[in-house]
Amino acid sequence: MSDHINITRDGAVQIIRMNRPDKKNALTRDMYEAMADALVSGDKDGDIRCHLFLGLPDVFTAGNDIMDFMMAAQGGAGTGAEVQAFLRAIITVTKPMLAGVDGMAIGVGSTMLLHCDMVLASKNARFKTPFLDLGLLPEAGSTLIGPRAMGYKAAFSLLAMGEELGPDDAKDAGLVSKIIEDGDFEAAAIAAAQRVAARPPEAMALTRRLLRGDVDEIVARMEEESSYFAERLMSIEAQNAFMAFMSRGK
Repeated sequence: MSDHINITRDGAVQIIRMNRPDKKNALTRDMYEAMADALVSGDKDGDIRCHLFLGLPDVFTAGNDIMDFMMAAQGGAGTGAEVQAFLRAIITVTKPMLAGVDGMAIGVGSTMLLHCDMVLASKNARFKTPFLDLGLLPEAGSTLIGPRAMGYKAAFSLLAMGEELGPDDAKDAGLVSKIIEDGDFEAAAIAAAQRVAARPPEAMALTRRLLRGDVDEIVARMEEESSYFAERLMSIEAQNAFMAFMSRGK
């Protein structure tokens, strides 16, 4: 488990909080593993009816830790079993998932939202997927469900061009359900999760399954993306992009 993922409960809501402030909640393999384990175990727990992802004030997550990317590229191990377990979990989870996004949601921080049943955003939320900037490609099945949820052109803008979306644009594109303009953002996100958790669980599960459609199709696309992703990690484009990124950080 990871010290940077805090798992708590608020009634029937399981809160999965990314808590690595010194690195803007950049995700390591241990963090992916902890989140995957929480989703899987929470789905089996009859006392949990809803999962809620939260970050910290003004930062949801900066996406994948770039050092993990570089180590994966050097080792030829692809994205790693922990990442794959998390991506599979967010696709196959049977209980509702919500996310409360305050601040930046970069990379997987944006693509994971496509799998959430509700996404609440603060007025400071920002969404960006710089995969192509790093010589990579989008993941988490986003190349399949992104165009379905957002429309092709909006998905191309976010996933291929890496253009940043503010909360209003993200809501217009279908990535965000509701913008919380004022008050306690986190309290509003938890209250929304509590309303979802209060719905009849069996009826919710059936409705959600029908709304989401063929999960196997999404898993297959995620696995296809992951295969290409592993190849791209070894590419000259990606190697040069990683080195340029690290040089800017010095």
